[in-house]
Amino acid sequence: MARGTHHVTESCRPVTEILQLIGDKWTVLVVRALYDGSRRFSEIRRDMPAVSQRMLTLTLRNLERNGLVTRTVTPSIPPRVDYELTKLGRSLEVPLRGLGEWAADNSTALDAARAKFDVRNKAEKKRQLIKA
Repeated sequence: MARGTHHVTESCRPVTEILQLIGDKWTVLVVRALYDGSRRFSEIRRDMPAVSQRMLTLTLRNLERNGLVTRTVTPSIPPRVDYELTKLGRSLEVPLRGLGEWAADNSTALDAARAKFDVRNKAEKKRQLIKA
């Protein structure tokens, strides 16, 4: 994609799709919860109390649909359902850890940039109000 081009080309589509998949609020947390191996739904949910049952179900289904997670149902009463990262899902660990490290390393700089922008933006809005 050429610099300055603001539409998604076919060559950018895979990146766009992956960013949409892992960029939601819960996907990275669920993948991280499965780094150490197979886990039951209730175990994942217990470690993520802020996620609703419905949202966790949707997130796990989406990960399964995209080949990142396997779902295994063991017939019992009640049925036991386990989730585990596939080989493809495990391959996300390195880039996600890298992104997490980048975020931790740069959070102070990002906070400073936002604060600087907000001050500048507030001053600009004030000047526009005075002109009006």
